[in-house]
Amino acid sequence: MAPRVSRTARPVVVSIGGSVLFTGHDDRQYVAALAALLRTVGRSVPLAVTTGGGRVAREYIRLGRDLGLTEVELDELGIEVTRLNARLLAASVGGPTPAHPPTSIALAVHELGRASPVILGGTEPGHTTDGVAALIAVRVRAACLVNATDVDGLYDADPRTHPNARRIPRLRWPEFRRRVLEASSGEAGQNFLFDRLGADSLARAGIPLSIVQGRDLANLERAIRGRAFDGSRIE
Repeated sequence: MAPRVSRTARPVVVSIGGSVLFTGHDDRQYVAALAALLRTVGRSVPLAVTTGGGRVAREYIRLGRDLGLTEVELDELGIEVTRLNARLLAASVGGPTPAHPPTSIALAVHELGRASPVILGGTEPGHTTDGVAALIAVRVRAACLVNATDVDGLYDADPRTHPNARRIPRLRWPEFRRRVLEASSGEAGQNFLFDRLGADSLARAGIPLSIVQGRDLANLERAIRGRAFDGSRIE
Protein backbone atom coordinates (compact mmCIF):
# COMPACT_ATOMS: atom_id res chain seq x y z
CA MET A 1 0.00 0.00 0.00
CA ALA A 2 1.41 3.40 -0.95
CA PRO A 3 1.91 5.84 1.93
CA ARG A 4 -0.80 8.46 2.26
CA VAL A 5 0.83 11.47 3.88
CA SER A 6 -0.51 15.01 3.64
CA ARG A 7 2.03 17.39 2.16
CA THR A 8 0.20 20.53 3.30
CA ALA A 9 -0.90 19.97 6.92
CA ARG A 10 1.64 20.66 9.67
CA PRO A 11 2.58 17.56 11.67
CA VAL A 12 1.11 16.88 15.09
CA VAL A 13 2.84 14.81 17.77
CA VAL A 14 0.84 12.76 20.28
CA SER A 15 2.27 11.37 23.52
CA ILE A 16 0.09 8.59 24.92
CA GLY A 17 0.77 7.59 28.50
CA GLY A 18 1.17 3.92 29.33
CA SER A 19 -1.44 4.41 32.07
CA VAL A 20 -3.88 5.39 29.32
CA LEU A 21 -3.16 2.42 27.07
CA PHE A 22 -3.56 -0.20 29.79
CA THR A 23 -5.92 0.35 32.70
CA GLY A 24 -7.25 -3.19 33.09
CA HIS A 25 -10.67 -2.07 31.89
CA ASP A 26 -11.79 -2.43 28.24
CA ASP A 27 -8.18 -2.25 27.04
CA ARG A 28 -8.84 -4.29 23.90
CA GLN A 29 -11.72 -2.05 22.84
CA TYR A 30 -9.77 1.09 23.64
CA VAL A 31 -6.62 0.13 21.75
CA ALA A 32 -8.69 -0.93 18.73
CA ALA A 33 -10.62 2.36 18.74
CA LEU A 34 -7.44 4.40 19.26
CA ALA A 35 -5.78 2.59 16.35
CA ALA A 36 -8.78 3.36 14.13
CA LEU A 37 -8.64 7.04 15.11
CA LEU A 38 -4.91 7.31 14.41
CA ARG A 39 -5.32 5.49 11.11
CA THR A 40 -8.06 7.89 9.98
CA VAL A 41 -6.54 11.15 11.20
CA GLY A 42 -3.11 10.13 9.98
CA ARG A 43 -4.35 10.23 6.38
CA SER A 44 -4.82 14.00 6.51
CA VAL A 45 -2.49 15.03 9.37
CA PRO A 46 1.11 13.75 9.58
CA LEU A 47 1.20 12.08 13.01
CA ALA A 48 4.07 10.97 15.20
CA VAL A 49 2.92 9.06 18.28
CA THR A 50 4.90 7.99 21.34
CA THR A 51 3.71 5.39 23.84
CA GLY A 52 4.68 5.32 27.51
CA GLY A 53 5.40 2.33 29.68
CA GLY A 54 2.91 2.91 32.49
CA ARG A 55 2.46 0.51 35.39
CA VAL A 56 4.34 -2.39 33.78
CA ALA A 57 7.45 -0.27 33.23
CA ARG A 58 7.29 1.04 36.78
CA GLU A 59 7.05 -2.50 38.17
CA TYR A 60 10.16 -3.58 36.23
CA ILE A 61 12.00 -0.46 37.36
CA ARG A 62 10.98 -0.99 40.98
CA LEU A 63 12.24 -4.58 40.92
CA GLY A 64 15.42 -3.58 39.12
CA ARG A 65 16.12 -0.87 41.68
CA ASP A 66 15.68 -3.42 44.49
CA LEU A 67 18.22 -5.62 42.68
CA GLY A 68 20.74 -2.79 42.54
CA LEU A 69 20.57 -1.81 38.87
CA THR A 70 21.86 1.62 37.86
CA GLU A 71 19.57 4.43 36.76
CA VAL A 72 20.72 3.93 33.16
CA GLU A 73 19.87 0.23 33.34
CA LEU A 74 16.49 1.06 34.87
CA ASP A 75 15.79 3.53 32.06
CA GLU A 76 16.65 0.83 29.53
CA LEU A 77 14.17 -1.57 31.15
CA GLY A 78 11.45 1.06 30.88
CA ILE A 79 12.34 1.80 27.26
CA GLU A 80 11.87 -1.86 26.33
CA VAL A 81 8.33 -1.79 27.75
CA THR A 82 7.46 1.40 25.85
CA ARG A 83 8.69 -0.17 22.62
CA LEU A 84 6.55 -3.24 23.21
CA ASN A 85 3.52 -0.97 23.69
CA ALA A 86 4.43 0.91 20.51
CA ARG A 87 4.69 -2.31 18.55
CA LEU A 88 1.27 -3.45 19.71
CA LEU A 89 -0.35 -0.15 18.75
CA ALA A 90 1.51 0.02 15.42
CA ALA A 91 0.37 -3.49 14.51
CA SER A 92 -3.20 -2.54 15.41
CA VAL A 93 -3.05 0.51 13.13
CA GLY A 94 -1.52 -1.44 10.24
CA GLY A 95 0.08 -0.07 7.05
CA PRO A 96 1.46 2.36 6.15
CA THR A 97 2.52 2.65 9.82
CA PRO A 98 5.94 0.96 10.18
CA ALA A 99 5.43 -2.42 11.85
CA HIS A 100 8.77 -2.07 13.65
CA PRO A 101 8.74 1.20 15.58
CA PRO A 102 11.72 3.54 15.06
CA THR A 103 14.28 3.42 17.85
CA SER A 104 15.61 6.97 17.50
CA ILE A 105 14.26 10.47 16.95
CA ALA A 106 16.12 10.73 13.64
CA LEU A 107 14.53 7.53 12.35
CA ALA A 108 11.08 8.65 13.47
CA VAL A 109 11.46 11.97 11.64
CA HIS A 110 12.65 10.12 8.53
CA GLU A 111 9.71 7.71 8.61
CA LEU A 112 7.24 10.57 9.06
CA GLY A 113 8.26 11.83 5.64
CA ARG A 114 7.01 8.56 4.15
CA ALA A 115 4.19 7.31 6.35
CA SER A 116 1.62 8.42 8.93
CA PRO A 117 1.11 7.69 11.72
CA VAL A 118 4.59 6.76 12.91
CA ILE A 119 4.52 5.13 16.35
CA LEU A 120 7.46 4.64 18.69
CA GLY A 121 8.42 4.14 22.30
CA GLY A 122 11.48 5.41 24.12
CA THR A 123 14.84 6.06 22.50
CA GLU A 124 17.67 6.37 25.02
CA PRO A 125 18.26 6.62 28.78
CA GLY A 126 17.42 10.00 30.24
CA HIS A 127 14.61 10.71 27.77
CA THR A 128 11.03 9.92 28.73
CA THR A 129 8.51 9.32 25.96
CA ASP A 130 7.07 12.79 26.66
CA GLY A 131 10.57 14.14 26.10
CA VAL A 132 10.96 12.12 22.91
CA ALA A 133 7.63 13.45 21.67
CA ALA A 134 8.73 17.02 22.40
CA LEU A 135 12.04 16.61 20.57
CA ILE A 136 10.27 15.16 17.54
CA ALA A 137 7.79 18.05 17.63
CA VAL A 138 10.66 20.53 17.52
CA ARG A 139 12.42 18.66 14.70
CA VAL A 140 9.32 18.56 12.47
CA ARG A 141 8.05 22.03 13.47
CA ALA A 142 4.80 20.51 14.70
CA ALA A 143 1.60 22.50 15.04
CA CYS A 144 1.29 21.18 18.60
CA LEU A 145 2.04 18.32 20.93
CA VAL A 146 -1.00 16.55 22.39
CA ASN A 147 -0.32 14.84 25.72
CA ALA A 148 -2.93 12.10 26.27
CA THR A 149 -2.94 11.37 30.00
CA ASP A 150 -5.12 9.66 32.61
CA VAL A 151 -6.52 13.01 33.81
CA ASP A 152 -8.47 15.61 31.84
CA GLY A 153 -5.96 18.44 31.96
CA LEU A 154 -3.57 20.35 34.18
CA TYR A 155 -4.68 20.93 37.79
CA ASP A 156 -3.40 23.06 40.65
CA ALA A 157 -3.20 19.82 42.71
CA ASP A 158 -3.50 16.11 41.97
CA PRO A 159 -7.25 15.61 41.31
CA ARG A 160 -6.97 11.93 42.24
CA THR A 161 -6.10 12.83 45.83
CA HIS A 162 -7.50 16.37 46.12
CA PRO A 163 -11.27 16.48 45.40
CA ASN A 164 -11.25 20.30 45.30
CA ALA A 165 -8.40 20.56 42.80
CA ARG A 166 -9.03 23.17 40.11
CA ARG A 167 -8.31 22.55 36.45
CA ILE A 168 -6.21 25.20 34.70
CA PRO A 169 -7.52 25.66 31.14
CA ARG A 170 -4.63 27.84 29.94
CA LEU A 171 -1.13 28.53 31.19
CA ARG A 172 1.94 30.30 29.88
CA TRP A 173 5.21 28.45 29.45
CA PRO A 174 7.22 30.14 32.25
CA GLU A 175 4.70 29.11 34.91
CA PHE A 176 4.33 25.60 33.48
CA ARG A 177 8.09 25.10 33.41
CA ARG A 178 8.29 26.18 37.06
CA ARG A 179 5.63 23.62 37.99
CA VAL A 180 7.41 20.87 36.04
CA LEU A 181 10.73 21.60 37.74
CA GLU A 182 9.13 21.47 41.19
CA ALA A 183 7.29 18.22 40.48
CA SER A 184 10.08 16.07 39.02
CA SER A 185 13.38 14.62 40.17
CA GLY A 186 14.42 12.93 36.93
CA GLU A 187 14.84 9.40 38.32
CA ALA A 188 13.70 6.39 36.28
CA GLY A 189 10.05 5.37 36.54
CA GLN A 190 8.81 8.57 38.14
CA ASN A 191 5.17 9.53 37.55
CA PHE A 192 5.38 13.27 36.98
CA LEU A 193 3.61 16.27 35.48
CA PHE A 194 5.65 16.43 32.26
CA ASP A 195 9.21 15.82 31.14
CA ARG A 196 11.58 18.71 32.02
CA LEU A 197 13.57 18.42 28.80
CA GLY A 198 10.32 18.28 26.84
CA ALA A 199 8.88 21.37 28.49
CA ASP A 200 12.06 23.36 27.88
CA SER A 201 12.27 22.25 24.25
CA LEU A 202 8.65 23.08 23.45
CA ALA A 203 8.86 26.44 25.21
CA ARG A 204 11.98 27.49 23.29
CA ALA A 205 10.42 26.44 19.97
CA GLY A 206 7.07 28.08 20.72
CA ILE A 207 5.12 24.85 20.16
CA PRO A 208 1.86 24.62 22.16
CA LEU A 209 1.14 21.69 24.46
CA SER A 210 -2.41 20.36 24.81
CA ILE A 211 -3.22 18.08 27.77
CA VAL A 212 -6.30 15.86 27.46
CA GLN A 213 -7.85 12.73 28.93
CA GLY A 214 -6.53 10.04 26.61
CA ARG A 215 -9.50 7.71 26.90
CA ASP A 216 -11.91 10.37 25.58
CA LEU A 217 -11.19 9.66 21.93
CA ALA A 218 -13.60 12.21 20.47
CA ASN A 219 -11.94 14.94 22.53
CA LEU A 220 -8.47 13.61 21.68
CA GLU A 221 -9.30 13.87 17.98
CA ARG A 222 -10.47 17.47 18.40
CA ALA A 223 -7.17 18.35 20.08
CA ILE A 224 -5.15 16.66 17.33
CA ARG A 225 -7.08 18.47 14.60
CA GLY A 226 -6.62 21.85 16.31
CA ARG A 227 -10.28 22.29 17.22
CA ALA A 228 -11.77 23.41 20.54
CA PHE A 229 -11.25 20.66 23.13
CA ASP A 230 -11.80 19.94 26.80
CA GLY A 231 -8.51 20.07 28.68
CA SER A 232 -5.54 22.40 29.18
CA ARG A 233 -3.41 24.39 26.76
CA ILE A 234 0.15 25.53 27.44
CA GLU A 235 1.57 28.18 25.10
